[in-house]
This record gives sequence, structure tokens and C-alpha cells, in this order.
Amino acid sequence: MDDHNTSGARSVSADPDSRAARADAARNRDQLLAVATRLFASGDTEPSLRAIAREARVGIATLYRHFPTRESLVDAVYRDQVARLTTGAHDLLDRLPPAAAMRRWMDLFGDWIATKNGMLDTLLAMIEAGEIAHARTRTELLAAITAILDAGHAAGELRADVGAEDIAAALIGIFTVAPRPRHEAKAGRLLDLLMDGLRLTGP
Repeated sequence: MDDHNTSGARSVSADPDSRAARADAARNRDQLLAVATRLFASGDTEPSLRAIAREARVGIATLYRHFPTRESLVDAVYRDQVARLTTGAHDLLDRLPPAAAMRRWMDLFGDWIATKNGMLDTLLAMIEAGEIAHARTRTELLAAITAILDAGHAAGELRADVGAEDIAAALIGIFTVAPRPRHEAKAGRLLDLLMDGLRLTGP
């Protein structure tokens, strides 16, 4: 009897239809997350859940299976963007010199700010309710900036007298006066100016 059950369990877990269903579900979730991120970043107002489902080419029921509430979708988008920034710092350092990694990371930060602005009402309500730990996010982002700065100091590419909080404040200022996507070119110029100030040019 035990052998039969064990064999049956293996058979169910290896069922091609079951694997295909799980793969489809994962693709649908990833697609919804990507579309929601893009719509949040590109709009002046928060898109409806139906608009997100329609753009992702899935039914509204599929969206609700993955994200039962607007808050659960916003939370998933927010956490995904923060992960892109935190792990992205190390990924960029693996592929690029520190100064180039910092400049690319600034673009990622701008994407995050644009996405936040597109879901700001829901996000602020969630922070107020304690559903999102804003202080923890800030600590994680400062650590990501510090990792790139430290690499830049060691390589002799970036100034040692500028801290992560200075850069974070400058980035927030830039994307306040030149929000994406409407002022993409202006934001790019300001980021280049910031990088010019961060590079180590003297002996």
C-alpha cells in the first residue's frame, strides 16, 4: 500500500498537465506584474485593475486569482521594484565599472520613482496602515548606493566624500523637478551632471 501511494504521488507531481498549468500561472503573474509596473509608471492616475488585466491580455478573474486586491498588486509591484534596485546594484557591479554601474542604477531609481508616483494614493495608504515598511526600504536602498560607492572608491572612480544619503537626496530632487516619463531628456541631463560631480577627477 505504501509503495502504491508513493508511486502515485510521483505520478501526480510529474503530471505534464499540472506542470503546464503551473507554468501558465507563473507566466500570467509575471505578465500582470510587468504590465502593472509599466502602466503605473506611465500614467498620471492609477489605472483600474480591469485596464491592467486587459493590457496583459488576461481575464479579470485571472488577475484576482493572483492579486485579490489592489493593495496586493501594489505591494507586489513595490517589492519587485525595490528588489530590482537592491539586487540590481550588485548585478551592475558584476558587469560594469563602478561609475557606469552608478549611472545605470540612477536610471533604475528613476523607474522606481515613476512607478511609485503612478500608484501613490494606494501606496501612501498602505504605508500609513503599516502594510509597507518604508524605513526598511530606505535602509535597503541606501545600502545599495553604498555598495556602488565603496566599489567606486576602491577603483579610484568615485569621490570618497559623498555619502549614500547625499546621492539619494540628489536623485529625489532630480526626479521631482524632472519626473519621468514626461521629462526623460531633462532627467538624463541632470543625472549626467550629478555623475560629473561624483567622479574622482583630481589626484
